[in-house]
Amino acid sequence: QVQLVESGGGLVQAGGSLRLSCAASGRTFSNYAAGWFRQAPGKEREFVAAINLSGSTTTYADSVKGRFTISRDNARNTVYLQMNNLKPEDTAVYYCAARRATLYLVTTLDYDSWGQGTQVTVSS
Repeated sequence: QVQLVESGGGLVQAGGSLRLSCAASGRTFSNYAAGWFRQAPGKEREFVAAINLSGSTTTYADSVKGRFTISRDNARNTVYLQMNNLKPEDTAVYYCAARRATLYLVTTLDYDSWGQGTQVTVSS
């Protein structure tokens, strides 16, 4: 497993932007697929975006497609989530996840390493 620490969350007005970062340590991060999930109060954790180990392939939930971009810098052992045109319904705790794998992964059960989460709040 790899250790993950998220940062970059905060309070933003609707239409604004935030960039989340997920710093990995403990293993060779370039061997790991990574993803972002989110969990709103009273709801299940849901998939947001995923990226394969090289960064060449990405996939997104329909609810964020065209607004969010996942990327990674393996030299810095970091995965990013750029969030633009934020909406109040994007309010949630955002979690970074990783697993040693070649392809991207899209369900919570696919991942075995998780960060502690970072709060994103979008006001209307």
